[in-house]
Amino acid sequence: MARVEHAPLTAPSVSIDASERRALGKTARAEAPRSSQSLLPLAEKRDALALLEAQARSRVPELVPIRYGRMVVSPLAYFRGAATVMAHDLAPTPTAGLRVQLSGDAHFQNFGGFASPERDLVFDLNDFDETLPGPFEWDLKRLAASFEIAGRDRDFTRTERKHAVLAAVRSYRKAMGRFAAMGELDVWYARLDAKAIDQDLEEAHDRKLRRSLRRAEAKGQRHDRMLALARLTRKIDGELRFISDPPLIVPLAELDGREDGAVLESRLHALFRRYRRTLPAERRTLIERFRHVDLARKVVGIGSVGTRSWAMLLVGRDDGDPLFLQIKEALPSVLEPLLGKSQFATHGQRVVVGQRLMQAASDSFLGWVHSDETVDGGAHDFYVRQLWDWKTSVDVDTILPRGLTAYATACGWTLARAHARSGDRIAIAAYLGASDRFDRAVAEFAAGYADLNEQDHRDLVEAAADGRVDAVEGV
Repeated sequence: MARVEHAPLTAPSVSIDASERRALGKTARAEAPRSSQSLLPLAEKRDALALLEAQARSRVPELVPIRYGRMVVSPLAYFRGAATVMAHDLAPTPTAGLRVQLSGDAHFQNFGGFASPERDLVFDLNDFDETLPGPFEWDLKRLAASFEIAGRDRDFTRTERKHAVLAAVRSYRKAMGRFAAMGELDVWYARLDAKAIDQDLEEAHDRKLRRSLRRAEAKGQRHDRMLALARLTRKIDGELRFISDPPLIVPLAELDGREDGAVLESRLHALFRRYRRTLPAERRTLIERFRHVDLARKVVGIGSVGTRSWAMLLVGRDDGDPLFLQIKEALPSVLEPLLGKSQFATHGQRVVVGQRLMQAASDSFLGWVHSDETVDGGAHDFYVRQLWDWKTSVDVDTILPRGLTAYATACGWTLARAHARSGDRIAIAAYLGASDRFDRAVAEFAAGYADLNEQDHRDLVEAAADGRVDAVEGV
């Protein structure tokens, strides 16, 4: 197994001036020429299915078939669930040795809009289950490959797909160049919100995309706690309760093999109290005004299916003042076998710290907790965030080539800003340079990886067909 050794991520030394940092980036081209970023050297005895099966062993057994059922739908769905496979495929690829805090799963559907604590709709990365320090190229190549694969999913031409991929990489490169010239606080405060995107589209006289953005913004603002209240709950004997919809939503009271209700309730409250201690003092004051009402296991996503994920309902002044929290299991990052173990004591803390480092604005209730005894037994790490809070994302089924390219530009900028907060942006910008040599190399990599991903998807479909894996579709 390939492995890249690393020390804990640290900020660029203040004793090194900008010219030395630029020289460091340019020197890295000798170690990893920008044209070499097109290479896809695969590890010997590569077995994508074995990697997925190994990952499944840490998950809730009865939910794993749902995960496979979602992955067999298309190569794009497979790609979303196969972060561990791509991590192993990236390990032998050339890198410049310039490290950042990685998302670890930076495909384009893990970007989107959500509410900032100031109640602005911001655009950012929104999934950090795999976050870990590592080579900046790994996130960027996963992002680029996702646009190539999405373009194929929509039957776009090769030229249309390449436009989107190049837009993402070019946007990343140019943004990193701009961040390299900015001060530390300016980089830290930089963010992309709906107002900024709308202004850019107005200046570009792109009325169609501007209307589309405003529709997405309006939809996202409706996707909030009140919609969750209407869709996910109902009153039973005068108390709000989650609506049972197995296997996707299963209230705690309906789970097979559950322990005595009073014991579980006590354990849950202890878990919740420990989570609250990871919040800033003012947020603890706020959340203590809510009381716990109900808990349900909730299946989410594709790559996350099978992890222990809970939805918690709390209410404030009355039943019309709900707060929905997601308590999601944090497993070891898929990057750890390749980059080394996290420096944090728990994986929940790893996720939360990585998210706060990479996002321009994070959830007000973002925190973590470890439990030696969870509601389904065993010791597990979790992180906590709001379940729905103005969530919006791109509609893959309807997006057109022009829209995919515009979206790729936004994602590239956002990823560069996330990396610039933790890595040496001056050295990375110097390595990338002003030409499109790096862009074209990564686009070539993305096309090659999309071919590999299609073969892996076919292999999983065949494994499901002949019974080697159990896949339940349509759930």
